[in-house]
Amino acid sequence: MILNDIVDGIGRRVEGAGQTISGVFEPTVRLGVTGLSRAGKTIFITSLVANLMNRSRMSQLRAASSGGIQAAYLHPQPDDTVPRFDFENHLEALTDPDPIWPSSTRSISQLRLSLRVQPTGLLGGLSGPRTVHLDIVDYPGEWLLDLGLLDKSYAEWSRASLARADTRTQAADYMAALGGTDPAAKLEETTARTLATLYTAYLREISAAGLSDCTPGRFLLPGDLEGSPVLTFAPMALEDRAPRASLYREFERRYEAYKAKVVKPFFRDHFARIDRQIVLVDALGAIHSGPQAVEDMRAAMADILAAFRPGQNTWLGQIFMGRRVEKILFAATKADHLHHAQHARLTAIMRALLREARDRAEFAGAATSAMSLASVRATVEQSVDHDGTALDMVRGRLLSSGQDAAFYAGALPEDPSQILGPARDGAERWLDADYAAMDFAPARLSQGGAEGLPHIRLDRAAEFLIGDRLR
Repeated sequence: MILNDIVDGIGRRVEGAGQTISGVFEPTVRLGVTGLSRAGKTIFITSLVANLMNRSRMSQLRAASSGGIQAAYLHPQPDDTVPRFDFENHLEALTDPDPIWPSSTRSISQLRLSLRVQPTGLLGGLSGPRTVHLDIVDYPGEWLLDLGLLDKSYAEWSRASLARADTRTQAADYMAALGGTDPAAKLEETTARTLATLYTAYLREISAAGLSDCTPGRFLLPGDLEGSPVLTFAPMALEDRAPRASLYREFERRYEAYKAKVVKPFFRDHFARIDRQIVLVDALGAIHSGPQAVEDMRAAMADILAAFRPGQNTWLGQIFMGRRVEKILFAATKADHLHHAQHARLTAIMRALLREARDRAEFAGAATSAMSLASVRATVEQSVDHDGTALDMVRGRLLSSGQDAAFYAGALPEDPSQILGPARDGAERWLDADYAAMDFAPARLSQGGAEGLPHIRLDRAAEFLIGDRLR
């Protein structure tokens, strides 16, 4: 196993060397779009590509506002075995006369956008335009959760999972079945399937409730692995050493097989090849769900981001050490659900929520930033008089009924500790405030998206992530 890992690593570094050399002539930026469920990954990619192809709404991207980007066009993607991101159908869904949100990510996909750029600087006028490839990789947020398993044994994962499940009503059926099962008994496949099915049902329930610690992530989106032994296990506790052929030993073996055959290949082939990263977080959704959801999200994101390899990419470093994530943007999505007067507070909560991960990335040499954004703006702002006080609200088309309505989500606190403190302390609800949530449908576009898709700070996000590569 060790020899195979060494040989595999050498082969990948040689492959990386070839890519690095070819990148001198046509540089490539590999952008990872990361986030948990409902964070808006599909919408972000669709809007980013649409607005890079039609740049009238991208004034904060300097290469766009200065005319440095002369053209943008979709190219065949370099990875022939990875499905193509369905950009055209997603864009059609957003620009239809009766627009709808595109379907969420169900599997990994990729898209290559090629940009013809006129370099700037002293030598810019002496050289002609060059091509910069932007490779965007999209994958389900559920898969990200598994990255935190790489450094955990089956016993460690089981202890943590059972400790959380023991406090949740959604886990009652699973915990009851587990209580009537002897982990040291001989493996019976029917028992294994029953436990795995009940545990999966529990994960689906807590995911629907806005909680984030839903590992293993492939249990929620199994794809062609559904029903396989590698997805037929669940957490168990056993104080003594389990005998051979026991249920516990088999679950432990399947857990390790899951890491080796599902998690590690995904990490190696896709995640570890990223050099720019955006982490999308539905912070508003978590705040609406309550303190437990916020703390779950903080812990899950800390586990996920521990798997990043932040730092500066050098030519020799890419050959011998592999690629590193040079820039990481932490973005709170759905900023259009709040009046702009509260966006700074949402950004401050985002910074505090991911402070540990940001500090670690910056220490390793990666540039980081945080902001609130809306990849596709679905609302307009409105002030409404309420008992003599002006309330800053947003107005949009409700997803449930299609009717136009104004909405006030509640005022976020200026001090992020008022959110993170109760979350860390295990509070069941917010003590001095209630935060509402509303689902808006996409806004109808008067020109069908001919001038790009409306957004909030998408251009600033693009400037941070790829702006330096377009000059």
